[in-house]
Amino acid sequence: MEEMDKGTGVAVQKNFIEEIIEGDLASGKVGSVITRFPPEPNGYLHIGHAKSICLNFGMARKYGGKTNLRFDDTNPVKEDTEYVDSIKEDIHWLGFDWAGEYYASDYFGQLYDWAVKLIEMGLAYVDDQTQEEIRAGRGTVQQPGVESPYRNRSVEENKDLFRRMRDGEFADGTKVLRAKIDMAHPNMLMRDPLMYRIIHADHHRTGNKWCIYPMYDFAHGQCDSIEHITHSICTLEFDVHRVLYDWFIEKLGIYPSHQYEFARLNLTYTVMSKRKLLELVKNGYVSGWDDPRMPTICGIRRRGYTPESIRNFADKVGVAKRDNLIDLSLLEWCLREDLNKRSNRYMVVTDPVKLTIINWNEGECSAATEVATGRTEYCLAPRNPEDPEAGERAIIFGRELYIERADFMEDPPKKFFRLRPGGEVRLKYSYIVKCEEVVKDTDGNVTEIRCTYDPDTKPGSGTWRSVKGTIHWVNAATCEKIRLRLYDKLFTEADMGSIPEGKDYKDYLNPDSLREVDALAEPALAEDNSGIAVQFERNGYYIKDKDSTEEMPVYNRATGLRSSF
Repeated sequence: MEEMDKGTGVAVQKNFIEEIIEGDLASGKVGSVITRFPPEPNGYLHIGHAKSICLNFGMARKYGGKTNLRFDDTNPVKEDTEYVDSIKEDIHWLGFDWAGEYYASDYFGQLYDWAVKLIEMGLAYVDDQTQEEIRAGRGTVQQPGVESPYRNRSVEENKDLFRRMRDGEFADGTKVLRAKIDMAHPNMLMRDPLMYRIIHADHHRTGNKWCIYPMYDFAHGQCDSIEHITHSICTLEFDVHRVLYDWFIEKLGIYPSHQYEFARLNLTYTVMSKRKLLELVKNGYVSGWDDPRMPTICGIRRRGYTPESIRNFADKVGVAKRDNLIDLSLLEWCLREDLNKRSNRYMVVTDPVKLTIINWNEGECSAATEVATGRTEYCLAPRNPEDPEAGERAIIFGRELYIERADFMEDPPKKFFRLRPGGEVRLKYSYIVKCEEVVKDTDGNVTEIRCTYDPDTKPGSGTWRSVKGTIHWVNAATCEKIRLRLYDKLFTEADMGSIPEGKDYKDYLNPDSLREVDALAEPALAEDNSGIAVQFERNGYYIKDKDSTEEMPVYNRATGLRSSF
């Protein structure tokens, strides 16, 4: 099914979720769309969650509905308010807001009552088997499971034992509540799944009020039903859970929420497992959850990604029914597309070599003297050539400058259009200079390039003359020292989901995923208050980091100007 894009007038193929929602609205099956985003607060959200956020909130927004934020806080051992706060911050940063903020723990009383109802219906029982015995009794895909010896307890005995579980009479792991379904069911999740387990631990919201906690499969569908969620959209690994989701709702006779699955996001050169990400943080392989190499939303935000680029990425990836591996280069492309339109530009030199203009200001005065006495000249440069309304910035020109060492070669190959002995280049936004002399140290390293400038070649005045090469520069007297953090892929293997059996994923950590270098920047950079990453001309996009000090500003590289893949 197709629809016309209002901006371009081009036909756009609808995804299968959109087709389902439009069919449900047209048939009157639902009056309005209500979705939910249900994270467990046991870690920080990552780029995969961002796709789910964009889908759930985006579908509700598109069809005039609403989205609830519901925390699946059913395991007090792993959950914390730190994660709750970070999740809410990430969703707001992505540009979304929720209609209602709920917690599975809000419904613990109702879920308990529903569990008792299933016991009374003969559809649930208390099992005294150990976790190992329960696992072994489930059987295999080829063989049916074995019924628990406690499966046929009376309703009254089960109610009494379940109440005593709630009252804290039993130790962790000694008893569980199971649904009574079918130990020969082809879907092994339907072989008397666990509904409740005993956990004596403080909960981040309910304290020690409860010592029994519902399993995900018992809580999720019923929480959706309580909130009248019309479209419960989750990732593909939950498709085998759908039959159990529907079973509980049907047996309890409650609002018929329904689950729909889409392919989860798998990204090259990274891992999406919360367990593995937590291990990287705890063992110091990265500096924290917001390390810019991490795929967490707070990490990519610190690296310089914008919410607009993430939403565009989620749209480009689309909604599929099969899992696929998305190339990291697409994410970088989305960022460059956004920043190219909005980022301010500045000149920064990362490996400086001195360039002296020998015919500038007769009298051989130094660059510092020029600035101190007001004998300076300014060049005007656009803050962003893609946005004329961004205005211009003034850059002090002078006798002593720094250029990139790589922009000069004594014996260059053909098609080297930068500076060479006797050759000319334009210093960006300013004059054409010609290399007259090269100064070296005792080891033969170039320490200074002495040039003359053509005073008639300043843009906007004099006579325009074209040369093939243009290089960037900074003024030696006014430039500011900064530190650059150059981030690369966290892992060396593209598909981290297919590493050989027996291999540890940490064996593929990229030892060059972070390098730090000092650089020199034009002073206007320090005054930038745009709030987004800026472009270092001919280099890449960078954002100021929270580790910056007045003495040493730190900038993280978000991405280069071109794909590195």
